[in-house]
Parts: sequence; C-alpha cells; structure tokens
Amino acid sequence: MSKRVLLIIIIFLCSRAAHGQDSAIVLRELAVTASAPPARPSATVQTLSGKHLQALASTTIADALKYFAGVQIKDYGGLGGLKTVNVRSLGAQHVGVYLDGVRIANAQNGTVDLGKYSLSTLESVSLFNGHDNRTTQTASEYASGATVYLRSRRPTNDSISLSGRVGSFHSYGAKALAQFSRPRCSGFVDAEYVNSRGDYPFRYKSEFEDTVGRRTNSDIRFLRIESVLNYRRVSSRLYYYQSERGLPGGIIRRLSGKYVNMGREWDRDMFAQTSYSNLFGRSHRVRLIAKYSRETLRYCTDYPENQNTARVDNHYRLNDAFAAASYNWEAARWLNLTAAYDARMSWMDADLKRFYPVRRFDQKAVVAANAQWRALQMSGSVLFQHLKDYTQLKSGAADPLHRFSPSISASYSFGALSIRAWWKDIFRAPTLNDLYYTQAGNRNLKPEDTRQYNIGLTYYHSGTRWHVSAQADAYINDVSNRIVCLPIKGTYTWSMMNYGRTFCRGLNVNAGAGFSRGDWRLSLRGSLTLQRDLNLTDPDNPNTYRRPICYSPTLSCGVTGVAEWRRLSCSISQLYVSERMWSYASSDDVLAPYSNLDLRLSYRWRRWTASLDVNDLLDIQYEHVPRYPMPGRNFILNIAISIL
Repeated sequence: MSKRVLLIIIIFLCSRAAHGQDSAIVLRELAVTASAPPARPSATVQTLSGKHLQALASTTIADALKYFAGVQIKDYGGLGGLKTVNVRSLGAQHVGVYLDGVRIANAQNGTVDLGKYSLSTLESVSLFNGHDNRTTQTASEYASGATVYLRSRRPTNDSISLSGRVGSFHSYGAKALAQFSRPRCSGFVDAEYVNSRGDYPFRYKSEFEDTVGRRTNSDIRFLRIESVLNYRRVSSRLYYYQSERGLPGGIIRRLSGKYVNMGREWDRDMFAQTSYSNLFGRSHRVRLIAKYSRETLRYCTDYPENQNTARVDNHYRLNDAFAAASYNWEAARWLNLTAAYDARMSWMDADLKRFYPVRRFDQKAVVAANAQWRALQMSGSVLFQHLKDYTQLKSGAADPLHRFSPSISASYSFGALSIRAWWKDIFRAPTLNDLYYTQAGNRNLKPEDTRQYNIGLTYYHSGTRWHVSAQADAYINDVSNRIVCLPIKGTYTWSMMNYGRTFCRGLNVNAGAGFSRGDWRLSLRGSLTLQRDLNLTDPDNPNTYRRPICYSPTLSCGVTGVAEWRRLSCSISQLYVSERMWSYASSDDVLAPYSNLDLRLSYRWRRWTASLDVNDLLDIQYEHVPRYPMPGRNFILNIAISIL
C-alpha cells in the first residue's frame, strides 16, 4: 500500500472521529516506511550510506572505499602512512574528491590523502565512474576520470556527544561533536585528537631472509577541527588539520642491525568554503561556490641514522583560491541544459635550492544537456580547460594548456532493469611537482590522455521488508602519455617523463540485499573486480610488453554483512586481493595475494554506545608496497556518551 493511500485513510478516519456525536475512534500509532528505488543515472555509481557506512570497522574514508568494486588503495604502511585511492588503474591523480560538492584539490602533487578525513560526520560516500548527471554541477566535476563524493549529515536535533578510544600499538584518541537543528538553520562542530606510537610487530620473509622486528618511526599525532553551518540555501564549512607523523622506510636492515628511519612530516591544512544554491521560478537553478585553502608541509630526513638517505629539511606552502558558478535551465519537461564556469588560482612556494615560486591559473567551462523521454535518458557534455603557469624560472614556465574534452552517456530502464553506456575523453594535466620540482621536474611534459568506455546493467527490486540490487559494468581504459618518474642518468638522476601506453579491460560487479523483521535488520553487500591492465608501450621489449601494470591486481572482491538486533549490531567485512607485480626486473617481483577480515561489535544502552573493532582478524600481514608491511591484527575500543 502506498503512502498516499494510507494518508487518505488516516484523514478519513480522523474526520469521522472529529464529526461523530457520541463515538470516537482511537487510532494506534502507525509508522509508514517505504524503500524507494534508487536513482538510475547513466554513470556507474556505488554508494555507502547511513547505518551501513557507520557499521564498517573503518575510521577513514580510504578504509571504506576499499570495499567498492574497481578500487585499489595504496598505503605505505604505518598508522600515519599516506593513503591514496586508485580507481580502475587510472592513478590517484585521475580521482576527484568532493566534500559537500566542493573539490578537495592539491595542485602541488594532484593527490588527496584520504587519511585526513573522518567518516563520523558523513551521511554517505559515493563513487562515480563517468560523472553524475544531476543539475548545477561545477565544471570541475566533469574533469576527472572517477569522482568520490562525501556528503555530510544534516543534524535533525540538538545534541552533544563525547567519545574516547584506546587501541593497539599505544593508540588513544578523543572526540567531541556538538550539533544543532532549527527550522531554517543547522550545523555541527566536530573535534578529534589521535595519538599513536604505531610500533607494531612484523615478520618479513623472502628468499634470502626471515626476520622478526618491530616497526619504528610509524607514529602519528593529529588534531582535526571542522564546523558546518547550513542556513537556508547557504552551506559553509571551516576545516583545520594539524599533524606530525613518522614516515618509516622499507624493511631493510642496516649494518648497525637497525631498520632505517626515513623521515618525519608536519602538516597544517585549513580551508573555508561556502556554497549557495537556489531555484528561481520553476525552471532556473543557480549554484555559486567560493573556497580558500592553505596547506603547509615540512619534510625532514636530517637524522644521524639516515646514513644512506639524502638529508633534507624542506618546507612547502600552497595557497589555493577557487570560485565556481553553474546555471541549469529546464527548457522542457524532458530537457535540461547546464552551463558552468570554474576558476582556480594556486600559489606554491618552497625553500628548495634553485626553486622559484610558481602560480597556476586554471579555468574550466562546460556546457551539458540531459534529455529524458519516458524510460530513455541521454546526456552529453563538452568541457574546455585552460591552464597557464607563471614563474621566474630561467627556463620559463610550461606552455599554456588548453583542450576540449567531450563525453556522452545513455541509459534505458524497463521495469526493475536498466542498461547504460557511456564514453568519456579526459586528460590529466601535469602537476606543479611534475613540472617544477627541483632536479626531477620537466616543464615539457604533455598531459596524460585517457579514453574511457563503459557498458553496464542495474537491477533493483524491493518488497515490504526486503530489497535486492545488482549492477555489472564492463569497461575499457586506454591511457597514453603516462606521466612517470624514470632515471635518465644512472640511478641518482631522475626526471618526470611521458612514457608509455596502457590498455585496461575489466568487469565490475556489485550486489546487495536487505531484510528486516521485528527487531532484526540484516544487510549484505558484495563487490567483484576482474581486470587486465597491460603495458603496450614498447613492442620490442619482451620484459614489459603486454605484461600487467605494476600494482594492478587481476582479481579483487569484498563482502560486507551487517546484522542488527535491538541495541546490538555486528558487522563483518572480508576483502581479497590477488597477487600483483611490483617490478619488471624479475618474474619473482610479485606481491602475494592477501585476505583481510574486519569485525565490529557495538551496543547501545540509553545514552551510551560501546564498540569494538578488530581489524585484520586473522593477522595476515600483507603489503600494498614491497617492504612496507601493514600492521596486522589490531583492536580499537570506543566508548561514546550523548550528554544532551
């Protein structure tokens, strides 16, 4: 029975009770729930939201994304290690990350460290291949090979909660969250402090060694404070992050009998952003965005024990100003037209020798059309990008870059099934580090070109207490002019170069189901990735030609199950990744496959909530990068109380 029919019955019975002379009808409390089918965009989308997102034994966004099909996480070991996401083997620089619709950008190296952002205040995490077809998108959202959207929760009541946690490897943390909700205004302030020594034990085995040790210089301390204010059609956010972390080196024993400490890093990031959106009349939508960010980083390896490591103590400063405007016109019931323009100015400075400050002015403009006629949906867009750098470098700045990037998509739905196809021609511009980094930069680099092809199916069906969904996508990624760092004069002089072509064919499959009855709620999600990413650079080199790209697994799959009964919940997540090559030097340069099992138990009692996370339950010490072992089994106990 639909919501509308139930509402009519309730109104009718209430009117009979109000007008009756000698009788009254008492209605029991009635809760109406519905499971609406999800939107079916022509792009490929995966989403974790609500309780399913919070039920994961994860603390960072990178930990949650690893359960999406087609995603590989690169983690350099240690609790403070850099965590980046790679989608369909395109590379981390091809992935755009958006927080409440505003991009988190880094013109210096093009990557976003997802370990700096928490899951606790998020309503959903979504991954789009292609791009979302919703209205009033910014031009930047059309410029990535894959896009991650992070959406914050909008508070519905006033509350203050405090939590503390303790964990393995001398880890502890504290968190405070205050939120409020008014008819026209809502927001929150979230603060978190974490300290971990990160001295986890490891065992490293190879053909020539078998040793047991303890990780050093893997500590991290960070403070994160962010606030969000939503007032009518305006949403604003302030963010501050400060950390000190150790960056451990590879597991290579020195003559002293110790393992090398590579260096330390100090970060201080802040940004302020605001966005405004409004609907004028019935057919005109406008969205305006402004953002300013400042990032400072200090990297130091000047320690006596680093005898085989270059000693540096460098400071980097990056300022970024961004503004965007987008307009959507509903020209007809079946046709939407969009135009958007973005402008970004980035300034980078560093105290490296022979380094000159550099500025980049990045402009993007897009026109797009989205048409829907009954069950058929079609969209197309043309993106124009123009980048120009300014520097006092004697050899001059890189040549200005300007290019058009088209994309088209289509989908057709019949009943519970829909079919989609899309094509996108996109490129990645060289970052400021690629072009101007001292000794390695190359200002003659070309952009990295990518052509994406995708065809997929989606199925969704639901009943009163259950729902099932599934989607499958076959894709091809053809990448040329890869930007890599290669030695050009021996092993001590490296330079950024355009080198090679890769061709990737793959299949992504996702499935999910949910069931509820009485006090029980059960849900299950699974993902599978099969892909073959080949090096087609040099036909005359049998060691590399038509061999898999390094760090690209052929098979990866994950399953997550969540069971809730009254105040008790349990979630189990299993992830498997097949073997991956990490070098072409030898056929034995292969990372072993691994299986990772995570568990979370939580219990709510009045204002208290207690949860226990067990990560890597089977204690399988695996590697994302050779000689950088992951922590193995570890525990986190978290206790929270709501005081308002």
